[in-house]
Amino acid sequence: KPIDALKGSLVPAALFLASNSLYYIALSNLSAPVFQVTYQCKLVATAVTSAILLNRRYSLQQWICITVLSLGVAIAVIGEENAQKGKTGIAKDANVNNRVGVTAVALACLFSALAGVYFEKVLKENAGILRSGPGQYEPQHQQQQQQPPSLWIRNMMLAFFSLVLGFVHGVVSERAATGSPKPYFYGFNGMVWVQVSLLAFGGLLVAGVIT
Repeated sequence: KPIDALKGSLVPAALFLASNSLYYIALSNLSAPVFQVTYQCKLVATAVTSAILLNRRYSLQQWICITVLSLGVAIAVIGEENAQKGKTGIAKDANVNNRVGVTAVALACLFSALAGVYFEKVLKENAGILRSGPGQYEPQHQQQQQQPPSLWIRNMMLAFFSLVLGFVHGVVSERAATGSPKPYFYGFNGMVWVQVSLLAFGGLLVAGVIT
């Protein structure tokens, strides 16, 4: 159904696009180690959003681990803030704003977590998997009127919307920045394609885990 396609693919595709765009802002304003640490906020955001959208229950030990992880991220951010304040003269990069970077990576983690949890919710709803109790799922085959799209079909739909939105965003942003857009794959070298391949393989792993 067209509405199901829009609801199950366009929404997470837009969220993933926003998340990936914010990562560029974060990387431009944070050092690589701090970015890697703050990126772990995605685990916290995923836990919170899954608890809200999927009514998933976590044990006390799991919440303690999430809290400790959050404290570790906060300590790293404070340390980076102090390091930036301690720089003087040429050593300090005027184009780097630590607060902008942290805000960008926090929003990116939130959007990415929302997209992933929402996509999981749509998959389980379409498969007739309804919640029968806290933290449990129960199949309801009697309520299925037709065979829902497979996970791989859903992934192809998500990839299609992601490609369309990403292409439009890339062309528009490049034109706004330079006035004359360069070729779409301008600057893509071997290392870039390796990174693209790793991200694509990671997406396949996520699909396998959900299955």
